[in-house]
Amino acid sequence: MSIPKYDALFNPLLQAIHNLGGSASVSEQEDEVATILKLTDEEVAEIHRGNRTKLSYRLAWARNYLKRYGLIDNSSRGVWALTTEGRKRQSLDKNEVKKYVQSLSKQNNDGPSGQILLLEDNELQEATWEDELLEVVKLMSPDGFERLCQRLLRESGFIQVEVTGKTNDGGIDGKGVVRIGGLLSFHVIFQCKRYQGSVSSSIVRDFRGAMVGRADKGLLITTGTFTKDARAEAQRDGAPPIDLIDGEALVQKLKELRIGVQVKEKVVEEVIIDSSYFKAI
Repeated sequence: MSIPKYDALFNPLLQAIHNLGGSASVSEQEDEVATILKLTDEEVAEIHRGNRTKLSYRLAWARNYLKRYGLIDNSSRGVWALTTEGRKRQSLDKNEVKKYVQSLSKQNNDGPSGQILLLEDNELQEATWEDELLEVVKLMSPDGFERLCQRLLRESGFIQVEVTGKTNDGGIDGKGVVRIGGLLSFHVIFQCKRYQGSVSSSIVRDFRGAMVGRADKGLLITTGTFTKDARAEAQRDGAPPIDLIDGEALVQKLKELRIGVQVKEKVVEEVIIDSSYFKAI
């Protein structure tokens, strides 16, 4: 089957969060919805535009609508949870939700997340700041992207962060040390991939092969996404763990750390991309 439109995902998304105990990260939602709808790996990996999959993009709109309808809410840590009303509901009428949200948008003279264009095929489109920032990052040189990741890790508390960028080094682009509570230290190696599309499990396995015996943990950063199998491989039992940062998490982290990004504090948040920063790295 093809990926359903955003409004046809309202009920699967609601069911998924119920199934996951009333709260879930975005990746957990995507996996659970894919299971509910019996989507194949190829369907889950189908790209909408840029680096986002159709499932990810349409679920983002579904979350937007269910939030404004009062059934779910999200924390600053990116976890979505059912509200008191959401816990009472097992299903809903998608037309009722759309009518309510659209009337709310008219009252506020805006769209659910800015200006919305509704196409003939009932597909919502919006050029978000996340999409714009990802495009800017993907236009960086390989060396520049590695230095950007180095800066991100330093700002996140890593020390002794080095970009190695050696050839024939199993894809290892750098290394660093992360300290926990000022007491424990973990050596981490990282790989940076400016990617269009999904990173497969084979890439995760190859990276792990390169890190064994050289670090306590691995970190794989991409402008793309990770397949379900890649995420499972990264946390496979008995294997050294690898943390994954996809394009969506990457731009959110850049915004959080104010790296190449300014955020004007308004009633409605405005994110300004500083393209010159990325070109100058």
